Amino acid sequence: MPDLTFAQTVQHNCHISDARDNGIYSICTLVLKLRNLYKWEHGIEPWEEPESADLLDWIEARENFWQTLGQETYDNLPLDSRAIGPWETAEVNSLLAGTSLVYGSGYGRSMKAIFFLAEKMREESAEGCPVMILGREKARELSSPFAMLQDGIISIRREPLRFFFWDHIQDIRASGRSPMHHALDHYGLLTHGRLNQQACRDRLDTIVDAEIPMFIYHEVGERKQSTLDSGTLQKIIGSFPDSAFEFVGRTIKDILADTHPQGMINFIIKEKREASLGFYVGFLDGLRKVLFPEIHEAFQQFVLNGDWQLIDQARSLCRDRNRRFAEKIKEIARLIDREPLELVKQRFNREIMEPLGLDVPEQNN
Repeated sequence: MPDLTFAQTVQHNCHISDARDNGIYSICTLVLKLRNLYKWEHGIEPWEEPESADLLDWIEARENFWQTLGQETYDNLPLDSRAIGPWETAEVNSLLAGTSLVYGSGYGRSMKAIFFLAEKMREESAEGCPVMILGREKARELSSPFAMLQDGIISIRREPLRFFFWDHIQDIRASGRSPMHHALDHYGLLTHGRLNQQACRDRLDTIVDAEIPMFIYHEVGERKQSTLDSGTLQKIIGSFPDSAFEFVGRTIKDILADTHPQGMINFIIKEKREASLGFYVGFLDGLRKVLFPEIHEAFQQFVLNGDWQLIDQARSLCRDRNRRFAEKIKEIARLIDREPLELVKQRFNREIMEPLGLDVPEQNN
């Protein structure tokens, strides 16, 4: 059995990751992530808000703590009388076999290190991919992605997913109101067109558990799609970290996963999951919305006639177009070791950013 020191070491590595890379977030995003991290550490439900003074004092203390970590390296994990590297995920989990715990490590946006330790709720499979649904967490860092694909295994982290749903339901963007209301009405959360907060609290777990499959199938799409591979993305991040090049590449990769024949959208169509469709369209924002413009018009028509073929047509059109962008990105990425980086960036701006109608970053970005 792992001892307390093991969980503490995982959490310490989480702190080091946060100390190193909290700067990848905007101030607003960082505050929101810190708020949810505070809630997790203090066992507060998503709908409960801490006292502002308490939260601000905690944030100040956490930022001061980050400064003390300096350039610390990630610690090896003490387990079974051994010291195992923090990236040896499979080895760690083999030693945790027989317990209820699952360990995870990997990289997220701008190569921020991700670590977590959680209790396993159940195992299942989807399209031949093993899936683990994880519950109460013992250690986590700021980003806490609720769905991950690692070593061919899909992990769904239920605790971060609860916060994700609550935050998005409470802060519905004007452009996403129609699809979000379509989904919320399916779960009986609207009273005279307005969100019923008590019903939202009472049914949050019902929604989360019912919608977990859509996120599983995003990860299935990630595993199956090969147009834009992780190696290409890592090469881009290595030379253009936290850049438009990275952000666009990641987002196109996500869209290709969603629109893969075995991915999220096809799953929603096959199972005729109207609420999931509403959530998907309602969650689309920023660049993902730019890359998938067909889905909004298709959704509006779907609401009128219930024709799932419209959604599939939108999926197919989106996939074909983004595959072409992905091929161009791969071609440009191959130039990273052959041409000056400034010329590579100029080609990316010319062939990707401008055709998408995106603002081209200043030359010093």
